[in-house]
Amino acid sequence: MVEKLLHTFGFEKLDIWVSSIELAKIIYSITSSFPESEKYGIVSQLRRATVSISSNIAEGSCKSSYKEQARFSEIAFGSLMEVLNQIIIAKTLNYISEEDYINIRSEIEKISRQLNAYKNSQIRRGNM
Repeated sequence: MVEKLLHTFGFEKLDIWVSSIELAKIIYSITSSFPESEKYGIVSQLRRATVSISSNIAEGSCKSSYKEQARFSEIAFGSLMEVLNQIIIAKTLNYISEEDYINIRSEIEKISRQLNAYKNSQIRRGNM
């Protein structure tokens, strides 16, 4: 779980942000066992894409318009799909187990639903 600090910014209260941080922890843990030859390849790509999800949620939360906020949610969703693609590749290369693959995919599906609902909410508020 993400540690609670003295001051909490708005994005830190979002379930979707907490979920994306948890996914990042999983990805960092799993990729630590990937072959050394992938350190600058799929490991780097997976980690950057995963970090991008929570980063875009955080950055979008401070934008002044709902339209801008929704755009950052779309970017976060794109990064999530990038993670899914790379996890599929990692599974194909036997870098992760079937169990890990299923667990990560389940997390990705959960975050996908959260992100879509969050973005749709931003769009609705922007159209008011």
